[in-house]
Amino acid sequence: MPLNVVILAAGMGKRMRSRLPKVLHTLAGTPLLFHVIKAAAALDPERIVVVTGHGGAAVREALAQLPPALGARVATAEQREQLGTAHAVGTALPQVGEGATVLVLYGDTPLTPPGDLRALLEALPSGGMSLLTADCPAPHGYGRIVRGAGGTVQRIVEEKDASEAERAIHEVNTGMIAASAATLREFLPQIGNQNAQGEYYLTDLVGLLASQGRGVAAVKAPDFAALGGVNDNAQLAAMERLFQRRAAEGLLAAGVTLADPARLDVRGTLSCGQDVFIDINVVIEGEVTLGDNVTVGPGCVLKDCSIGAGSVISPYTVIEGSRLGRNNTIGPFARLRPGNEFADTVHVGDFVECKKARLGEGTKAGHLSYLGDAELGRNVNVGAGTITCNYDGANKHRTVIGDDVFIGSDTQLVAPVTVRDGATIGAGTTVTREIPEGALAINHRSVDLRAGYERPSKK
Repeated sequence: MPLNVVILAAGMGKRMRSRLPKVLHTLAGTPLLFHVIKAAAALDPERIVVVTGHGGAAVREALAQLPPALGARVATAEQREQLGTAHAVGTALPQVGEGATVLVLYGDTPLTPPGDLRALLEALPSGGMSLLTADCPAPHGYGRIVRGAGGTVQRIVEEKDASEAERAIHEVNTGMIAASAATLREFLPQIGNQNAQGEYYLTDLVGLLASQGRGVAAVKAPDFAALGGVNDNAQLAAMERLFQRRAAEGLLAAGVTLADPARLDVRGTLSCGQDVFIDINVVIEGEVTLGDNVTVGPGCVLKDCSIGAGSVISPYTVIEGSRLGRNNTIGPFARLRPGNEFADTVHVGDFVECKKARLGEGTKAGHLSYLGDAELGRNVNVGAGTITCNYDGANKHRTVIGDDVFIGSDTQLVAPVTVRDGATIGAGTTVTREIPEGALAINHRSVDLRAGYERPSKK
């Protein structure tokens, strides 16, 4: 049977105290809902139906940002009135295939392991349902699993409707279930709302099926922590730490040395070679690749970049959308904006900013410079305070510098301009025209001397 996944994402999330829909709050830089969609996609479903409600327009706008191959399988269904989880699933059913198996997930449960979901699907009995449970040390707020003789599941009781004895049960409902589309179409209309909330609970499906002799299989997940939902900012922060701890554990197992696994934030994908060292408070965003023997200093932010083997990224450097060769030394306090390509043994030092700059092998810009829309050859020395004046107020222009060029401190290169191989630019020079190969360019300035000058004094 083809698999259809229904993700409930209609809730307001009042406890978040935010105008942003709860499912769009981020975990590791990605909306909670997207984590759930990723877990669902790992099961290769035919279709994923996201049930929207509060903030539905914002949710649909966010879903439009999914990669096209995944987005093509995602549809939405609007729950105009939030009347409970059973009502939400019923809202999605018109978009579910007739002969499909339906897996119900929640948009605020971002760390659900695909392995648990596979086990849930494998346990589904014909004509019945399977549900995912877990033992919770502090079960307050969760629906309890009530079992009968022989351990069979009889029903689920919500916290507000539970007796004192039922509240003492530690096996709780995660909310995730699997059933055939036919079973849901037959039994969802039979669920009532005679409860403390006045809502149509999907959990009532368990008792309804059990009372009619339909099979109800309970799959107990080994780790409750990964299955908890996010209802407030404290839970979101706790879930973030759990995610980051697992990311750090994965890196450690792969051979990466972390100065402190508790002080690393991975908000994307990090691929590392051998003998990589990452210091404290480093943030990884997007797709980042670190070659063998790369060292990343404290406080660095790396986003969508690749860094070649043997490179050292000194503290508090920001690198985005750039490709660096081998044995580069970058920072401290450097900023590489998108579009940079550095060859091997390039040095970019403290308070240097680069944007769409290509730097050849052995080229150095030690400090306090800006290189934008520029191409520098091999073994170029860029003095302190040098800038490429690439913007004329309307358009960006390119600076081209050849091999073995020496650029003195406080030089302004007014683009478009070319400096040929082997040229020397004197300190304080403003370059507005092409400099020939091997030439010296310098702006001569006279010095006005006044003997016996008295400085102004405060009145």
